[in-house]
Order: sequence, then C-alpha cells, then structure tokens
Amino acid sequence: MTGTITLTADGDTFGVHLARPTGSPRGALVVIHEIWGLVPHIVAVADRLAAEGYVVAAPDILSHAGVAPALGEELFEIMTGGDEERRIAAQPMMREAMSGMRAPDYAGWAVSALRATVDLLEAEPGVDGRIGVTGFCFGGTYTFLLAASDDRIRAAAPFYGTAPAPERMATISAPVLALYGAHDPALIDALPQVRADMAAAGVEFEAVVYPDAAHAFFNDTGRRYDAAAAADAWRRVTGFFAERLA
Repeated sequence: MTGTITLTADGDTFGVHLARPTGSPRGALVVIHEIWGLVPHIVAVADRLAAEGYVVAAPDILSHAGVAPALGEELFEIMTGGDEERRIAAQPMMREAMSGMRAPDYAGWAVSALRATVDLLEAEPGVDGRIGVTGFCFGGTYTFLLAASDDRIRAAAPFYGTAPAPERMATISAPVLALYGAHDPALIDALPQVRADMAAAGVEFEAVVYPDAAHAFFNDTGRRYDAAAAADAWRRVTGFFAERLA
C-alpha cells in the first residue's frame, strides 16, 4: 500500500510518501530526496525499496524551504538539460529557490522532520526497531545528519553526501555505507579526511567509489546516470540493509 500522509515537526506540517511491502516487513527505511525535492524519481526509489520488503517513508523536507516538488521538477529539467542559454538564464531563479534551505534554522527543522519520520516508522507493525536511512546528494548529507542525530538508525547509506564535522561523527552509532562517483571532485578530495575522521570517531565506515561515475550517477532521469554504477550500488545497498536490519 502506498500513499501520502502528513506529519508535523516544530509546529510545521510536511508530507511523506509512505510505501508498505506485501506481507511482513523486514524493517523500515527513510529515503531522503535530492536537492530537487520529492520528485517522481525519489518516489520510484521508495517504491522499489518497498518491493524489497521494507516499510519506506520518503519525506518532503524541501517544500518547507520553498521548493515544492513541481518547482523541483522544473528546476531539474532546466539545470540538467542540454540548453545552456536556458540554464544560465535560470540561475537567478535557482538561487532564489534554494535560498530557504540556507536559512540559519532550516537544518534544525529538517532534522526534526526526519526524526518525526523515524517516529512514524518505529510505530509501524513488524518494524521492531529495524530502521535504516538512505538519501541522495542533499539527501545523502541529511542521511549522515540523521544517523548522527538519532540512535534509532541502525544502518545508513548516503549517496554522494557531505559528511558532518568530526564532532558530529562521534554521535553516529550506525554502520555507514557511502557511495560516490570518482568524477565528483569536492567529495572525492574530502574523502581521505572523512575516512580518517570516521575511524577516529569509531564509526564503521565503508566508502565505495565508482571510477567512471559522476555526481548523481544513481538518478536514471538525469544526464549523469551511470547504469552500471547504479546497478552495483543498488545491489550493495540492498545487501547492506538486508544484513544490518536483520
């Protein structure tokens, strides 16, 4: 069963796409969207994971910052399309749309919303505390943050996300499987230090780097999609959750 429900965090409501498996669940997963919001691609990922046997909640945490899914779809189409002039002309709209998520209080609200999503999953019959999280880009960054903010998370699989500061890493109790494309300079340049800081914090951390892939390689609606890397990442992530949420 799939559908949309409404939750509340710090007095503000937000929508959640909720997908349940057929039969008894093998656990539950939070799926955190890219910077484009809760667009159909992310809904499809959530539904694929539900088909793997999980109760899956994909919260819309960007409408709160002014980027509703319809606007996110429009921006994605413009910014990842082949029309360079249109992309340049849309830069001011992009900056304005994304300004809300840079507000000082946004990150705190977003983590509260994600914790409310964990509350929802924790109450689902058959979940029994077996809760993981995955996310992409923006959502990869918040995957790290949710793992650092909520010890109910038992496994975290961020795709091309920015790791938190070392002092936040120390509060991660879940194992982390992080996935990157080699052609993603900022994240790859930072990765050796992330590995060292994770080890110092005592976090079980594995990073997989795909040599021919770039940022957003998992998104099959975008021009950076890498089918081979995406297929291998799916195999690794589903295997990771199957083992860690058993």
